[in-house]
Amino acid sequence: MDASQPIPQELASFIDYLKIEKGLAPLSVTAYTRDILQFAGFLKKRPLTAARRQDVRDFLDHLFSNHVDGRSVARKLSALRHFYKYLLLDRHITHDPTLNLETPRQWKVLPKALARDEIAAMLEPRGGATSKLTAAIVLRDRAMLETFYGGALRVSEVVGVKLEDLKLDLGYVLVRGKGDKERIVPLGMPAIQTIREFLAEGREDLCGQKSSPLLFIGRGARRMTRQWVWKRVRAASSRNGRNASPHMLRHSCATHMVEGGADLRTVQTILGHADISTTQVYTHLALDQLKNVYREHHPRAKKVHHGGTEAHSG
Repeated sequence: MDASQPIPQELASFIDYLKIEKGLAPLSVTAYTRDILQFAGFLKKRPLTAARRQDVRDFLDHLFSNHVDGRSVARKLSALRHFYKYLLLDRHITHDPTLNLETPRQWKVLPKALARDEIAAMLEPRGGATSKLTAAIVLRDRAMLETFYGGALRVSEVVGVKLEDLKLDLGYVLVRGKGDKERIVPLGMPAIQTIREFLAEGREDLCGQKSSPLLFIGRGARRMTRQWVWKRVRAASSRNGRNASPHMLRHSCATHMVEGGADLRTVQTILGHADISTTQVYTHLALDQLKNVYREHHPRAKKVHHGGTEAHSG
């Protein structure tokens, strides 16, 4: 615990409650205090009483991303639950930000999704090619990025797409996923158009005198390795100050679909998850979307003021 970090008044009251009313041992009180102060530091200038559910969720995700073990994360969440329950009962707050928050062992660590404008910047056409070969590489990389994001494909799936798998007139590609299972993945028009452009104006220059059944190839029709594709994605994202991976593009696609109202079963099918439980890592996004739609459209999601006017609840 950082001795220089000031203790907020509401936390000081909670500490007194733990010592006097709960009779906790000094070591337990210190652990509670340390965990809550860590969350206070994560909130930066906002007070603990202004924390929202998403703040708690982001804090726990932050811990996981920094390789804090699950038991420690669960302990910190437990400390926050007790703290905010105390504040709620003592009427310091009107809403508990830990209420109905799933426990950490139900989560999987996910990479951060790129924002939509970051995706748009990555996919923006780049000019300035100095040769036909360079122009072909630029086209190939753009087509790959569009396929990653448009179809939420894994890196191994993108590397393995064959020319015969393309059904561009029908708007999809046949993908061979884990366990050699095939699935149909729809592609948006930007991905379809970019792939067509690559096939018409770039792929032949990469092939040279050789041939390959694969869609995405290196110079001389060589098969692209997963490591090489990672480098191409990283290079494209670094132009915008990010350090993205192919899986971040896959995750961004799923995230943006759920945020846009897609149901988890549809996302499961597109991602190629064998079990819906794997897709349920996106549940918190789906619930947020569900609540937004409910508040917007359900008459009982609105409350009537005494003046007779309606206002959204929450």
